[in-house]
Amino acid sequence: MEEKTLANGGFYHVYSKSIAGFNIFNNNDEFVRMQTIIRYYPEEDPLLSFSKFLRSGMQASNTIKENNQLNRIVRILAYCLMPTHLHLVLEQLKEKGISIFMNKILNSYTRYFNLKHCRKGPLWESRFKHVQIYSDEQLLHLSRYIHLNPVTAYLVDKPEHWEWSSYLEYLGKDENKICCLDNTLEVDPKEYRKFVEDRIDYQRELAKIKALIIEEDSVSDHGNLRG
Repeated sequence: MEEKTLANGGFYHVYSKSIAGFNIFNNNDEFVRMQTIIRYYPEEDPLLSFSKFLRSGMQASNTIKENNQLNRIVRILAYCLMPTHLHLVLEQLKEKGISIFMNKILNSYTRYFNLKHCRKGPLWESRFKHVQIYSDEQLLHLSRYIHLNPVTAYLVDKPEHWEWSSYLEYLGKDENKICCLDNTLEVDPKEYRKFVEDRIDYQRELAKIKALIIEEDSVSDHGNLRG
């Protein structure tokens, strides 16, 4: 999809997966690395590259809180990191903001991963894919779908047991925030937990059916938007 299709003020489900289903997040250090990269790069033009920022000894969580909102190119509304792929829900705040942000986080993690594992070459299957979200209802259902990904894949029994998503932020249990939900989704933690957990069995069954029909990709990912 061309960059011009990404509208300022638009909300998007952004998806990227590894080449040939290769595991790109293998342990806590790798998950934490990508979480920190995601937290660092919403700013338009950081003074330091991420690697230099880490060597400076500063904390990304403190920097993201201090960043002027006017310098943001995207707003992060939800995310989930899976062993072979990642999901993000983003609002584009400035021209080409999502493309710039995604290029930075994917390239930064690729450099880290390749250096760590003594490999060369691309890590991600292709340029990221995206689908626009047109209503608050779609956004709410999409957040549930994303937060249930680890449960659907049988990595955990409940979404709150997966540390590598924004679900705990939605429950008000994670102080080290990445997402910014102000003026977009007003989520009551108790109601949201019920909203998500009531769907666990259905989403697992739906995933089984999809596996019998077509390979899951970013298009089939959006089958739940109206669910």
